[in-house]
Amino acid sequence: MSMVLFALVMRSTDGLPLSATTDYEQDEGLQETKKQIKTLSEKLSTFPSRCSLKTGKFNIHFTSSLGIGYLAVCTENCPNALAFGFLEELQREILDRCDGFLVRNTVRPYSFNEFDDFLQDTMQRYNSPRSLTSKINLADMQSELKMIPTYQLSPEDLRFGFPRRKVFQYKSITPSQQLEPVSLPGIISCVLSIFCGGLNLLQGFHAIEGFMQSHNDEDFNDMIAFFLGTAACLYQFYLFAYFSVRRNIKSFLAFALICLSNICLFELRNVWQILFHVTVAAFMTLQISLRQLQCKAPDYNV
Repeated sequence: MSMVLFALVMRSTDGLPLSATTDYEQDEGLQETKKQIKTLSEKLSTFPSRCSLKTGKFNIHFTSSLGIGYLAVCTENCPNALAFGFLEELQREILDRCDGFLVRNTVRPYSFNEFDDFLQDTMQRYNSPRSLTSKINLADMQSELKMIPTYQLSPEDLRFGFPRRKVFQYKSITPSQQLEPVSLPGIISCVLSIFCGGLNLLQGFHAIEGFMQSHNDEDFNDMIAFFLGTAACLYQFYLFAYFSVRRNIKSFLAFALICLSNICLFELRNVWQILFHVTVAAFMTLQISLRQLQCKAPDYNV
């Protein structure tokens, strides 16, 4: 029997629904539970970042982070670790692909329906643990829930709101946006990227001196190319070190800028120098794509 019955992604400031799973369940109690979701979503921003609400024989679990709320309706026998593991997987995928500016400015409900299939597939996978091809450990999530328990909302909290003092008390349970630990290849890519950025910066200053003396347009173009290469290298380092929405797309654009700047510098660099800069940028792009959010996923003990 399915334990995760319904999933919804919404804007946490006003509860505007962004994406949801298809509703196949016709249970009267479930439909009654879903009526409370509207009240809950309208007050989502006033609640702690990880909460549960018991409604009859169902539980509503939700988390919120960076202006987006993630909600799941589960059966009462569904383990909390499984429910919040499911929500964290939704969060990781959506934060990686979703533009925060669009979330803040959208006015049409369910305007992010491109995530509907992902929500549906992920829910089915969590409801069919034997279909998984690998073991995933629940121990981290269970330990986290023991250290910082989920706040259990009461009907009074839902009806009258949540005191700000309590929100502050439970503020620390916001799901982590930290990236995975840095690997040895990641360290090497950072050192090489900074080295390439330093070379570009040094040569850029030399190009400024040449331009000041000759006022030649070619020297000016070279100066711009060097500094654009420097900025792209440093930006790739930033994307590797810190989480950002659509990191992979931004990293690829920085890689393209590095390639373009080296093409512009073809007369000043030999083939091996250009190949070195492009290879380092490609290696850094790969490491950025490999370093994901440090989110826990559920263990089905498959």
